Amino acid sequence: MAPEEFDVIVIGGGPAGENAAAYAIAGSNRTAALVEHQLVGGECSYWACMPSKALLRPVEVLSTARHMPGVGEKVNAYGLDTEAVLARRDRFTHNLDDSSQVLWADSVGIDVIRGSARVTDVREVTVGERVLRARHAVVLATGTTASVPDLPGLRAALPWTSRDATNVREVPKRLAVVGGGVVACEAATWLHELGADEVTLLVRGSALLERTEPFAGELVAEKLRKHGMNIRFGTSVQSASRPDAADTGVGRIHGGPVTLSVSGDSSDPELTVDEVLVATGRTPATAGLGLDRVGLPDHGYVTVDDHLTATGVDGDWLYAVGDVNGRALLTHMGKYQARVCGDVIAARAEGRPLDGPRFVASADHGQVPQVVFTTPEVAAVGRTESQSRADGLDVGVVAVDIDVAGAALSRDDYSGRASLVIDRATDTVVGATFVGSGVAELVHAATVAVVGRVPLESLWHAVPSYPTVSEVWLRLLEAWRAR
Repeated sequence: MAPEEFDVIVIGGGPAGENAAAYAIAGSNRTAALVEHQLVGGECSYWACMPSKALLRPVEVLSTARHMPGVGEKVNAYGLDTEAVLARRDRFTHNLDDSSQVLWADSVGIDVIRGSARVTDVREVTVGERVLRARHAVVLATGTTASVPDLPGLRAALPWTSRDATNVREVPKRLAVVGGGVVACEAATWLHELGADEVTLLVRGSALLERTEPFAGELVAEKLRKHGMNIRFGTSVQSASRPDAADTGVGRIHGGPVTLSVSGDSSDPELTVDEVLVATGRTPATAGLGLDRVGLPDHGYVTVDDHLTATGVDGDWLYAVGDVNGRALLTHMGKYQARVCGDVIAARAEGRPLDGPRFVASADHGQVPQVVFTTPEVAAVGRTESQSRADGLDVGVVAVDIDVAGAALSRDDYSGRASLVIDRATDTVVGATFVGSGVAELVHAATVAVVGRVPLESLWHAVPSYPTVSEVWLRLLEAWRAR
């Protein structure tokens, strides 16, 4: 069978892959193939960002309502309508039907090819019996998969991973969450509100959300505990036992009770729960891609330069975008990389020089924004204080409680904190962290300040509207001036 030719072949149909393909062929007669072995739209659309935020938003709304006079009196006796919350989640995930995504791909000139792909030669990809050849580029956008540690009995116990938690169908009454990062904290938040009465977080380290400023994890831990959840720091799972483990389907309890043997905590060394959620990290989905055929390791992250071109490969034809390159494991950063990558491919295909910032992925170097949608929310961008000092920057830090009129108006029990990390040499913000209800909407202004290297004297004239929570910017700048 003769090879099928395309200008661009993208392996992986998530947001990063979709954007890379679309940008690479935009406004031209170039052709693109998008190879996907599961659902077009990827992890974010069906098993991560969209379903998790659809589950978390009702929790935030209910929490705010409970602390609003005139509303709280009406809702305090009630919890979430689990069936309605899950139905809304299913609408956002289209009941795991990707037909609308396929229609979009077709509308912009991208051919969707179903199946598992392997790189079999330079600019060559094999999908089943089909051989595809790329005239210009092959883009890897395969993302990552949830990791389950190889501990005695744990994998045999068929624990939940993030996909089960976001596609929950049956809420366990007793839940253990292994991990203290974003997935662990967010999933504990919504599963508890949906009916998991006993939630225990088993955290190997000494803090939640260890990659953020310390106060962020402390405030989230305080609120989780206030809601009745148990957090055991310095605790590691040693083994698991579930004699009647059964694959009952995604989001359903996988058999009878699970007994976990744990160490490092003064509490009970055994914990018995109805389900255990493992949220201990992600593994790049590169095994079986055939990368050894072009001189790369057959597993692990794919190293790229700032044009998103894979390093260690002859010629400028292989690219990697999104989680698979390990630079910033966030959907919005994967889409950003994909836009840069698509522009680079288009320019090289047309023989244009790679002149200008649009062809360089720089925002994933110390300028990454992220929101953790716990209660309270955590929103951050750029470097933390410790990261800044590790990078050799001379920084100062200013932090204030979010005690402004807009916060008080938004809910009666509002509490939060904000901080800026400021590079003394340039008088610019290199990091910002906000914790509190609704702070997700504050982070983009901070991102503009960080990426744009806006001097503090200019920020002083960016007057926040009154009465909004964003007035905390003024309090931060005043505190810095008063130092």
